[in-house]
Amino acid sequence: MRVGVVTFPGSLDDRDALRAVRLAGHTPVALWHKDHDVQGVDAIVLPGGFSYGDYLRCGAIAARSPIMVDILEAIERGTPVLGICNGFQILVEAGVLPGGLIHNDHGQFVCRDQELVVENTSTAWTAGFHENQHITIPLKNGEGGYIADDETLKRVEGDGLVVFRYSGINPNGSLHDIAGLRNDSGRVVGLMPHPEHAVEAGFGPDTALAMRSGVDGLTMFTSVALEGVLR
Repeated sequence: MRVGVVTFPGSLDDRDALRAVRLAGHTPVALWHKDHDVQGVDAIVLPGGFSYGDYLRCGAIAARSPIMVDILEAIERGTPVLGICNGFQILVEAGVLPGGLIHNDHGQFVCRDQELVVENTSTAWTAGFHENQHITIPLKNGEGGYIADDETLKRVEGDGLVVFRYSGINPNGSLHDIAGLRNDSGRVVGLMPHPEHAVEAGFGPDTALAMRSGVDGLTMFTSVALEGVLR
């Protein structure tokens, strides 16, 4: 598969995402925020970072970048899209995923290896997991608190849109411990933790087997090519 990774001004983890795509066996394709062209890729990743310096609100300016017009059209065609941290914020600001993301409730930037529960495997990015699987993914954000009004929360829970929940500790005050969501089709997923930082032994989270050996994030990038996921 050809998987595009968009670079916005202030993106920090675009190179990491490109590497994760390659380690998953796909062909990484660099996409630029000013281009009206997604180069015919099979899937798209919106990476983490501080797009446009997080001015206004995180992801608010990037959500109106030229390439987002084409990404929204790609989503309508069924192209799988993954938003990681700032990418999640961009998808929320673009109205693709419901709710909002605000400053962490403790007012501090958090960076830790975070345990998650996989709640939904009926998505293009989680088909390789099993439901209720516990995984460990690095987390780093200052504005990762998920919020939504009561009606939206009821829809998110009732329609099974929660993909990941925080386990053990809620690091940012997210309502209902929500760490990641999907859209109605399951082809778009956004999450605050960084799966691209848990794709290679020696560079991931610690596990019971060895230090830095966690590779739970790689499954997100391999899932998108599973039989029957794309069509």
